[in-house]
Amino acid sequence: MKELDERYSTAEEAIIGAFLLLSKEKQFEKITVADVVKKSGVVRSTFYNHYENVPALICAAEDKTINDIFQLMESFHPKDDHQLCHSYFLAICNYTKDNPFLTSLLHSPRGDSFLEKAMLMFHRYVNRVSENDAIIIGDKQRFSYYIAATIGINLGVLHKWTAEDCKTAPEEIADILTTVFLNGVLPFMVS
Repeated sequence: MKELDERYSTAEEAIIGAFLLLSKEKQFEKITVADVVKKSGVVRSTFYNHYENVPALICAAEDKTINDIFQLMESFHPKDDHQLCHSYFLAICNYTKDNPFLTSLLHSPRGDSFLEKAMLMFHRYVNRVSENDAIIIGDKQRFSYYIAATIGINLGVLHKWTAEDCKTAPEEIADILTTVFLNGVLPFMVS
């Protein structure tokens, strides 16, 4: 049974990986099942065992992208530590630059629904962190708004940066995000 689970997981990774690679070559709305099957090396029936259609695959790729970002967030604990913040924001910038699907998504009609889904997941994450972490939060409602402001700022900067084809160095964008977070949002979160 474990071998069957591993094969299922491996096929799913191959399908999503192929889709992400294909998103470098063409708009993800124009990617077909045939494209994914050819690129992933799985047979068509395996694709349909995992996904009903390409829109379902797009939703799965969105979820994977959000989960990848959460993995980066898990290692981040906001402090007045410039290097820690800069490293975190640099990781986010590099992830964004290396993920053509995310870049395309931020500038597509689906971008709004992706951002809404991401915001809901981020708010759940913040609630979990604020309940489980040892941080003392006087006003959880205010804290959640500060987190929303942080997320909005980050997404706004990443949207602008990707619209300009990531021409500015990731380190510079990470420095901007670090400065905004440390000087603009963090002081309100810890007050």
